[in-house]
Amino acid sequence: MVKNYTSEVKAEKSVMHIEFTLIKHGANKILKTVEAHRLTGISFIMTVNGTDMPFRLPARIDRVEKQLKSLVKKPQKGTLARITEQAERTSWKLLADWVDIQMSLVELDQVEIIEVFMPYIWDGAKNKTLFEQMKSNGFAMLEDRHSGK
Repeated sequence: MVKNYTSEVKAEKSVMHIEFTLIKHGANKILKTVEAHRLTGISFIMTVNGTDMPFRLPARIDRVEKQLKSLVKKPQKGTLARITEQAERTSWKLLADWVDIQMSLVELDQVEIIEVFMPYIWDGAKNKTLFEQMKSNGFAMLEDRHSGK
């Protein structure tokens, strides 16, 4: 079962919750990314071991929308428009929940902040997260130590 697919929490409320949580845990700069009049990401700076590290959490609303629409076999009038609105609420609520869970792990000393956000380290020059860079290189930086390559 997909979590939050019927969330009524407005995207703005989830975004504010994420911002508050990040600030509480050391974020010192926050920037929002907007594309086509839609909030699509939160970027922030956190100091890790004395170094300011940029991160970007994407809300891939278009992907969520596509998945939600694929679940509807015979849409009624207005259904697809409601799904578009729902996708935004669901995307941001999922991110808010994820940030809460990750920060709980940090608070309980199960992980370090950098472990949580490492895939989201942001390279502004390349306009990509670390994960996106690794993926575009076919994850070449990860050696297969079992096969001897």
